[in-house]
Amino acid sequence: MNTAHDAPGRVLIVGRSPGVLLDAVAMLRAKGYPADATNQFDSVLEDYDVSTLDVLLFGGMVPPDTKQRLREAIVARSPRVTVVQGLAGIAGVIAAQVEAVAPAGTTAPADVAYDTAHRTVRVVLPAPAHVTVEAWWGTSFTPPEPASTSRLVHDSRLGAGSHTVAVPEDVPSVASFAVVRAGSTVRVVTLGALPSAVTRLAPTSASDRRLPDVAPVTTRSDGR
Repeated sequence: MNTAHDAPGRVLIVGRSPGVLLDAVAMLRAKGYPADATNQFDSVLEDYDVSTLDVLLFGGMVPPDTKQRLREAIVARSPRVTVVQGLAGIAGVIAAQVEAVAPAGTTAPADVAYDTAHRTVRVVLPAPAHVTVEAWWGTSFTPPEPASTSRLVHDSRLGAGSHTVAVPEDVPSVASFAVVRAGSTVRVVTLGALPSAVTRLAPTSASDRRLPDVAPVTTRSDGR
């Protein structure tokens, strides 16, 4: 598990769903991350000092031209920033994606992969480590508040070498992900892609108004 010492200096999540954004920020702050989130795309550069950002994560419902505009402006002001594309509107997955790009501490990173045919997660450890595998999946995709759930699949100390963890049958093969923690390594692997009915909802531009309006979210971890 990453500690506050290992965490990136600042995290900003730019997404759409209020509940998902607030839950992801709460998860990250509980681990010591100075994290914020917003769905106010037009005022990001005014609302935050983006020159201090270390991780910028975009949700899937942020229009492509908006992402490009913000990415270019933020990278120009904070060249060190790591830009991450969110995999799904699932708070636990978003938070883990941020952890995955944080410094890994002194533990050598584990190699993690998913075998679709056998529905197993493979974890290769360079040294003994405590390993947890948690499955997350979507249970509702109705905008603006998708819902999800999770299940702990594995939790034990494993020796150096290659190990496989079976994904239970009740974990669906769509809109599902595994968060693997091995020592100080955090990895997120896709078990099943989002259905096309969900990906088709994504706006194609900032002027695309196909999605309903949402409650505004602009969190402040700096106390302002």
